[in-house]
Amino acid sequence: MVADEGGGGSGSSEPGKAIVVAKQTGILCGRLVVERVLSKHYPSCSVEWHITEGGDVDEGVTILTINGECGEILRSERIILNILGRLSGISTNTSNWVSSAGDIGVAGTRKVDWGLLDKWAIHIGGGLTHRLSRADALMIKDSEVLAEAGTEGSELDALRRLISDIDMEEDSEFTVVEVRTVEQAIATASIWDSKQRLRGGCERVVLLLDNMGPKKAKEASDSLDREGLRAWCVLEGSGGVSLESLPEWGDSGVDLVSSSSLNRGVSPIDMSMKFEGGN
Repeated sequence: MVADEGGGGSGSSEPGKAIVVAKQTGILCGRLVVERVLSKHYPSCSVEWHITEGGDVDEGVTILTINGECGEILRSERIILNILGRLSGISTNTSNWVSSAGDIGVAGTRKVDWGLLDKWAIHIGGGLTHRLSRADALMIKDSEVLAEAGTEGSELDALRRLISDIDMEEDSEFTVVEVRTVEQAIATASIWDSKQRLRGGCERVVLLLDNMGPKKAKEASDSLDREGLRAWCVLEGSGGVSLESLPEWGDSGVDLVSSSSLNRGVSPIDMSMKFEGGN
């Protein structure tokens, strides 16, 4: 962002003061990022915050006061507004999802535009961050199952082989398995149950119910319950989840839903910077 500003002109080195004012309501996110940018690139500037991270922002309130050289304040203006606006937009949107989801959790995905900053904003909005990187969890995706099955093999048999080969000592704490049918969910949970009983483990496997929708997810949850396997699973509804569909997911039996809509394509919270004595 600093590079994109292209220097922004020299400006005055005289001391100045400005405030950032909210033009919309929302939830503030991005304080640490703004402080980091200023300390590294605009060292004359110091910030006094009037809203806490994760605090409610009302239209017209002053979010922060910035003191420093007038030139550096001017060059940092758009960067500060972009950071706070976008991250606050994500945290506000996530909060709306969490409120609508009721008792089930709401998680982001690894589809992010600003990397860990998107994850941070989701967290501030009350959402679950899921995996921060590929290294956080073993994940067996449907593409891996298809590759294992080959052109003539059974997808279910391939899935069973992949689950059976999991190193429980290394990966039992956080393993995600993408399933597309109730049969695949039962097969995965059954093998996980056997492996955990053999080692005396208690960790659950995350079953990512890919594009199954609330009705099929409910069928999967009920089937797992009848088989005595539900307690071994964290059920995650994924694919096609929208804010409007959250009430349907509330009765689906899942523990959480995940969607990239928490952070992608989200409108930023509108803010403006006003210099002392200006309009």
